[in-house]
Amino acid sequence: MNQEISERLLSQIRFIKEIDKLKSVFRQTPLLDGSRMENDAEHSWHLAMIAIVLAEYAPEEARILRILKMLLVHDLVEIDAGDTMIYDDAATAGQQARELEAAERIFAILPQGQEAELRTLWDEFETGETVDARFAKAIDRLQPLLHNHQTEGVIWLKHGISRNQVVDKNIAIAQGAPELWPFAQALINDAVDRRWLTDT
Repeated sequence: MNQEISERLLSQIRFIKEIDKLKSVFRQTPLLDGSRMENDAEHSWHLAMIAIVLAEYAPEEARILRILKMLLVHDLVEIDAGDTMIYDDAATAGQQARELEAAERIFAILPQGQEAELRTLWDEFETGETVDARFAKAIDRLQPLLHNHQTEGVIWLKHGISRNQVVDKNIAIAQGAPELWPFAQALINDAVDRRWLTDT
């Protein structure tokens, strides 16, 4: 390879090649048509589009560009850590440690300034303490809720998930995008009525 190519560019290309692996990480959520499970890259793209379309429901001080960046980087750690079903308490017990280790490796591929920027966004999403992070988390919860409802609760039924579990795991919608919470509640209530969720 041409030695005039900068180390910075080579690092960026290594990162770009590495994150292509996200396309091979399959999630616990089926596509809306139910034909197969979605992969993490599809999920991240869908979240970004949802945030753009539903930006009017974000708090006034929210910064959509930062939110889009968070949504596009937050699941990169699943290249190493894999996808963990939100309702699987045993699997989620070690999730934070696995994802932290993955973040250390994956973001370190980038040049120093970009590593710091993207890692900071990932950390911010994980802690969920800012307006931007809370809205990003709300979108991250709304999408699989919509998928589970649209696919007639196939994953909920498979794992015997209850209304209380779904409300508990999706309360981030109310916290980050309060105007979207009534819609989320309507999906949950409808799922109970249709017996896709147990009423407990």
